[in-house]
Amino acid sequence: MLEAKGTNQYYITRQETTESNARSYPRKFPIAIAKAKGSWVEDVEGNKYLDFLCGAGTLALGHNDPEVNQALVEMINSDAPLHTLDLITPVKAEFVNTVLSLLPKELQDAKIQFCSPSGTDATDAALKLCKTATGRSTVIAFQGGYHGMGHGALACTGNLGAKNKVANLMPGVQFFPYPYSYRCPFGLGGEAGIDAACNYFERVLKDPESGITKPAAVILEPIQGEGGVIPAPVKFLQTVRRVTKELDIPMIVDEIQCGIGRSGKLFAFEYADIVPDVILTSKALGGSLPLSIVIYNRKLDAWGPGAHAGTFRGNQLAMKAGTILLKRVSKPEFLADVVRKGKILEEKLRALKEKVSIIGDIRAKGLMIGTEFIDPTAKPDSLGSYPPGGEIAVKVQRKCFENKLILERGGREGAVTRCLCALTVSDAEIEQAAAIFEKAVLEVDADVKR
Repeated sequence: MLEAKGTNQYYITRQETTESNARSYPRKFPIAIAKAKGSWVEDVEGNKYLDFLCGAGTLALGHNDPEVNQALVEMINSDAPLHTLDLITPVKAEFVNTVLSLLPKELQDAKIQFCSPSGTDATDAALKLCKTATGRSTVIAFQGGYHGMGHGALACTGNLGAKNKVANLMPGVQFFPYPYSYRCPFGLGGEAGIDAACNYFERVLKDPESGITKPAAVILEPIQGEGGVIPAPVKFLQTVRRVTKELDIPMIVDEIQCGIGRSGKLFAFEYADIVPDVILTSKALGGSLPLSIVIYNRKLDAWGPGAHAGTFRGNQLAMKAGTILLKRVSKPEFLADVVRKGKILEEKLRALKEKVSIIGDIRAKGLMIGTEFIDPTAKPDSLGSYPPGGEIAVKVQRKCFENKLILERGGREGAVTRCLCALTVSDAEIEQAAAIFEKAVLEVDADVKR
């Protein structure tokens, strides 16, 4: 029987027949979105959902922010150019000046490369830049990291599920352990695990018998996102920065998901009081529109005209929206409110953890929050950590969706539910989301205990 036109199933069925099998979100959230405002989306059947995914963290100001929308309407009606390749415009100049003004003083004379709209292209551009500048060919990345789906970006990504079926990814990537106290790669946990990660990184790179040639770059996320919301300890970030500086290795920080205010700082690396050589940013940067840039120390600007290009690197509307976003999000009072709201949600999650058997760990930095689910019926490891509860997290996610809350998973076995809500989310919306989440977790926990 054919589905009635205008229903969710009508659109989902047609999407299944016309779009790639690689689509992912429609499998978890089988709706057709008709309207969106703030932290809410409404499907074609009139159902409203609290959106704690927000374009995978892209919508820092929520859906259809009034100030951004008004500026875009005015720009469209002004006959300003909307697509300019890499030609300069007043809109672009203001955006560049705004970006540079918000960087650490050591980088305020940095250079900016505009990329194709996705963060993946920013990663690939940065790798090309560092290889060109150093004349070296290898890259160091970290276990659990995620840098995109292009051949270069995917080669630097830890998740094997996306890599195993793709042959001949960029060669020369060496993976190092990333501190993760709950599942410490050294089996130590706590400060001992952090010290081990720091010492291993430094000793290997300074060991003439390590077998690892001096790389063109070291790339990492200050907070791993897709890897399960794992903040890098301050000591670790500082060690990586010190060692890379001593060895003259460019340090690339991937702020594509954790940056632009998400962590409670404009950039998450600021928590460690370091200055990287290269910053990758996209997602929220364009104020809800596609935009991706590489910000880098001018000493690396060794490539020639056309060394990296992209037809849609001149998205003027995104630059206009991005300027508005950056000016708002960078305000100290805005960032302080992100931290305050994050603590409200974190405290609720920690209280919930004490009530159930299926939550192993809570990790939070601002409004970037992960809840790691475990299988409490299995055998714990040497640290006392139970195996990842991927199927349990799926059940929690599904129950949340049934109760009109959209949120995503990540981490090992997809066992971590992640908060990527709008940074403008209200206290009342946080309360509502927390109540839906708690109800779902309690129900799944009860099923596990039966």
